[in-house]
Amino acid sequence: MKKFIHTIILALMLVPNLISAQEEAGAVGQMWSYPVVYKYDEEVTWYFDLNGTTFADGSDIYIWIWSPSEPDAGNWANSSDFAKLEYVGNMVWSFTLTPTVYFSKTPEEIAASAGFWFRLKDDAGTKQSGVANMPYTDFSSFYTANQIVRSYPEHPTLEGGLSILFNSNLVPGFADATSVHFHSGLNNWSLLQEYQAWLPEIVEKTKCKDLGGGFYKMDLVPKTYYNAPDGFVMTNINFLFVKNDWAGTSPDQVITAADFIPPPPPEFRFFPMNISKNDFLGIIRKNNEPGINTLIYTVTAGTTELTGQFSGNVSEIKGFVNLPTGLQNAGNITEIHVLVKDNQNHTISDTTIPLKTVD
Repeated sequence: MKKFIHTIILALMLVPNLISAQEEAGAVGQMWSYPVVYKYDEEVTWYFDLNGTTFADGSDIYIWIWSPSEPDAGNWANSSDFAKLEYVGNMVWSFTLTPTVYFSKTPEEIAASAGFWFRLKDDAGTKQSGVANMPYTDFSSFYTANQIVRSYPEHPTLEGGLSILFNSNLVPGFADATSVHFHSGLNNWSLLQEYQAWLPEIVEKTKCKDLGGGFYKMDLVPKTYYNAPDGFVMTNINFLFVKNDWAGTSPDQVITAADFIPPPPPEFRFFPMNISKNDFLGIIRKNNEPGINTLIYTVTAGTTELTGQFSGNVSEIKGFVNLPTGLQNAGNITEIHVLVKDNQNHTISDTTIPLKTVD
C-alpha cells in the first residue's frame, strides 16, 4: 500500500509545472497486451483503447512513463520518436517494447518496481490522459503448479489474445526435445491448424517459445491463427504438443471458449418527442461501435442551417441543439430537417421533425 501511495505522489510531482494549463483528455480505457503473458525480457505490444477520451481519431500520441524508469525524461514538451504509439484503428493505439531494454532495468528490478505507470499525451504535452497503470500478469506460479498446461485467459475469445503454457517435464519422452510444436483445431477439430513437419512455414507457425527448463509457451489470436471465417463462433480449442518431428506427443487437451455475447445494437433517438422552435433538441446515441465518438449534426429550417457536433464514447454520445437562438430569425416554420452523421461519415439519421405551433 505504501508503494502504491508513493507512486501516485511521485506521478503528481513529476507532472510539469504547467499542469494547470494541460487539457485533460480523459481516462485511458481498456488496456491489454500481446502476448497475454510475457517475461520482462520478451518483446510485447501494449494496446490502449481511447474511445472514452477526447484524443482525435488517428492522432499522434506518445507515452510518458516514469515507472519502472523514465526513458523520455526531460522531453515532456517535445516527446522523442521512440515514445510514439502506433495507431491500430477504431481509437486503439499500440506500443511495442522489450521492458528490460526500454527501461534499462533487469527483470528483477522491474518485478520489484511499482509497475508500469504512465500518461498518454500529444507531442507538445498540451493534452494528456489521466494517470494509468498497465496491468501485468505474473505467471511464475505455473513453474511449480504440477500442471501440464495452463491458458491465459482461462476461457479465450475468438478475436482476443491467448497464451498457452506447457510443462513438458510432466510428459514422458520430452526431456531431450529440440523443438515443441502446437497441433490443434477449433470446435472439436473442425477447423484445423495441423503441425506438418515437412512444411517449413507451418513448422515456424506452430513452434512454441522455449521458456527454458522444459517449459514452453504458445501465443496466438484464434481468428487469425486459424483463419476463421467471419461469423464463426468458437466453442473450444483442441490441441496437443508435439516433440520434434512427431517423436512424441502430449495427451490431448481442450480449452473451453468464453461464451459469445454479441454487443447490444446501437440505440439512437431525439428528445423530447414533441418540440417547437423555442425548445432545445436533444440527440443521443448509445452502444456505439468501436471508433465512434462524435455525432455531427446539420439542422435545416427554410434557409437557416445550424451545424455542430457532440463528443462521447462507446457507451453514449449526447448533446443539445440550441433551437431558440439558432432559429430566432427563421420565421414561422413548421418543421426542421435533421441530418446526423458520425465521425466516420456514416449517416445515423436523415429525418424531418414537425414543430409544435408557438403561441
